[in-house]
Amino acid sequence: MRSLPLGRRTRGIPSLRAKLTVANVALLAIGVVVATAVSLVGMRHYLTDQIDAELARTRQSLDGSPLTMEQLDALGAVALVRDRFLNGDARDRAPDNVIAAADRRGRPLPLAGYGPSGSQRALAAAVRGPAELAADPEPRDITVHGTAYRVTAARLSDGTFILIATSTDALHTGVAKGLKLDLGVGTLLLALLAWLTMMSVRRRMRPLEDMVETSSAIAEGDLTRRVPSSREATAEVEQLRLALNSMLHQVESAYRTRERSTAQLRRFVADASHELRTPLAAIRGYLQLYDKGMLREPAERKRAWERVLAEADRMGRLVDELLTLARLDQRPELRLRRVDVGRLLRDAAEDLRAQQPDRPVTVAAEGEPVVRADESGLRQVVGNLVANVRVHTPADVPVRLAAVALDGSVLLSVEDQGPGLAAQDAARVFDRFFRAGGGAGSGLGLAIVQGAVRAHGGEVSVRTAPGEGLTVTVVLPARTSPPPDRPA
Repeated sequence: MRSLPLGRRTRGIPSLRAKLTVANVALLAIGVVVATAVSLVGMRHYLTDQIDAELARTRQSLDGSPLTMEQLDALGAVALVRDRFLNGDARDRAPDNVIAAADRRGRPLPLAGYGPSGSQRALAAAVRGPAELAADPEPRDITVHGTAYRVTAARLSDGTFILIATSTDALHTGVAKGLKLDLGVGTLLLALLAWLTMMSVRRRMRPLEDMVETSSAIAEGDLTRRVPSSREATAEVEQLRLALNSMLHQVESAYRTRERSTAQLRRFVADASHELRTPLAAIRGYLQLYDKGMLREPAERKRAWERVLAEADRMGRLVDELLTLARLDQRPELRLRRVDVGRLLRDAAEDLRAQQPDRPVTVAAEGEPVVRADESGLRQVVGNLVANVRVHTPADVPVRLAAVALDGSVLLSVEDQGPGLAAQDAARVFDRFFRAGGGAGSGLGLAIVQGAVRAHGGEVSVRTAPGEGLTVTVVLPARTSPPPDRPA
């Protein structure tokens, strides 16, 4: 199955790289905004406190003295007051400080011999209630001619109020400049962070891109591809890489096993059809001869009948063996009980002696070769091994049956001194329908042995060479446990 190109598959879907970059930039932007707001608010409070402290000192000096308006006018500092505050109206800009005198009703009064100026009148009008302002310990914010001021009031001993105002334009100008500076620096930081994040994420995302490329290659049929390691991988990405490679290995193994199983099934069906076709053809031929009246003599009819029965018996045995293999493939439930393997070997030896009296047969049992297994299944294993010797070796070839109790297992072996097998034949001896040299038998005996042994959780192997005979060794656990699942 061919996969779509990566660009077409991800069109319209935001990438993780873009999401991470946007998330980092957004977090930094929030941090910059919060830090800027905190710093500007702190600076504004600090400068406002400085102005309020200066106003508070001026008011305290006036409140603590027994001055009257006449005495204030007569002071030598009137010239300084005139230069700093009264001449402010002549300037193009609003004065930084304004001092005005007002009565109890808030009406402006002359100060230092000069009538109230425009700034003084505007200050008195903005204050309205000088008594409340004098009683308030904190200065207030007012606006005079569009300019922001902090204002406070002091009451003289004759009941006159002195209004003292200081402009906060410099404060607001400083805060605005600080805001511009913070925004400029923050913008540069955001741009730098976006670039660094893109570069870092590109490098960190490379292992994930390798995984995508590997997955695409596997989807196109290359099951051998694996995700390569990366020097930039993090612990989580490395764990994901190892887990993905392990999964890909399992997928490849399962796929290969399935292919082998499918091929074996096809070969099995073909072999079974071939084996069944021969007796069926023989039976059909004899029946056609009988139907056409070509078997006129009683001896010919008897011989034909015997051949039909023989072929039917052969076909029945083949079907029985196929059913046995099918049941073994389904991992049947075993009827476990204590089985003396030595006794099974002695019984098989007696049967072989009865069938071939001229064959030397020896039985050896060491220790207590007892296993917990299905007795009928083990009898079939021993019977098939002995039948294999009986069918494929001359009748005078010696055979040795042995059982040895080992640590936690029992070793069973059937050894003959026959012609043996070549290496290529020995590798296929457990294949179904395999007959070395096209010999007699159905070719299913050792396949049934292997299936039954594996059903008991054991292993079976052969040792042979041309001219050195054949030894089949079965290792069974003393306590049979369910066999591990094999790939389908």
